[in-house]
Parts: sequence; structure tokens; C-alpha cells
Amino acid sequence: MCSRSLVSASVVVFLAAAFPCAASAASVADLPFDTAAVGVPLSPVYGLPVPDGYRGWQLIAVSHRTDNKDELRAVLGNPVAFKALRDGSLPLPDGAVIAKLAWKREPMPEFEGAFRPGAAPRIEFMYKDSTRFAATGGWGFARFVDGKPADEATHKTCFPCHEAKVKGHDFLFTRFAP
Repeated sequence: MCSRSLVSASVVVFLAAAFPCAASAASVADLPFDTAAVGVPLSPVYGLPVPDGYRGWQLIAVSHRTDNKDELRAVLGNPVAFKALRDGSLPLPDGAVIAKLAWKREPMPEFEGAFRPGAAPRIEFMYKDSTRFAATGGWGFARFVDGKPADEATHKTCFPCHEAKVKGHDFLFTRFAP
């Protein structure tokens, strides 16, 4: 489902084109996918799919997690999320969707000390709908491993972690990269 891209030298470079996608969305119900579509895998607890066209969203930030995951990550946002984060507008408005793509870090044989994306262990999404997800700070969460939703127990850990660590930043770990 996800194509792989290379990381050159020690700088992670992700190019994302801005495609029109939910630019004026007011809620998750307005996004360009049908959460009730037959055969579309939905995350447990929140009932959310992998959004159509997310790989065309704009880049918000990159990160490198060095703990037990040792991953390179790209955080993308639909037009609603991208504009709000670029403008420093918190909380994000309803209709914002954040995508986190993660890859295991692999050394580049062609360039000592540089790394590239390896296997993609999962993709994760946060959907802002302050009415539907009022009990979780206005956010719904979706994690997919090999194209399939992660289990219910995994999804139940999302909000408590965000609440404990980034409640004062609209429950978002991500900051807009300058």
C-alpha cells in the first residue's frame, strides 16, 4: 500500500505535493471517504479508515525516534491540518487529519553514517471531530499494520498517552517544521 522513498545523506527529505483533499471539511463526516463503505477496514474503538489520498498531503514535520522503535517518521496533514499548524492555530479545527508514516531505520550502504527508510511497520492517523470524539479531546485515532487495523487494546492506549504528554498542545506531539 505504501511506496518506499529513499533518504539521502543524513538529511531526511520528503516531497509531498498539495492535492485538494478535504480543504473545507468541517467534520470527519465531510472527509473524502465513506466510513461505512463495505470492505473498508476501520480502526476499532474509533471506527476510522485509512484516508484516501493521504500520501499526497503536505509535509508537516519529520522525526527520528531512537528508543525501542528506532524509526524515521514523516508527519503529513490534510489541507485543514496543514494550514492550522503552519499558521500556529491551536486547537486544530474539525476536519483536520494528521498522518504519521513510520519506517525502520536502515543504514545506507552507499553513504556511511546516513540512513534510509526500511520496512514500514505501521501508519497512524488522528482525525479531529470535536463532537464525535469529545471524550478523547476531539480526536479519533487509527493505527494500521500491513493494511489492517491494529487491535482494540492498542487503540485504547492512544489517547491516554497523548493526554498525559501533550494535552496542552491540542494532544499533538507534532510541531510544524520551519
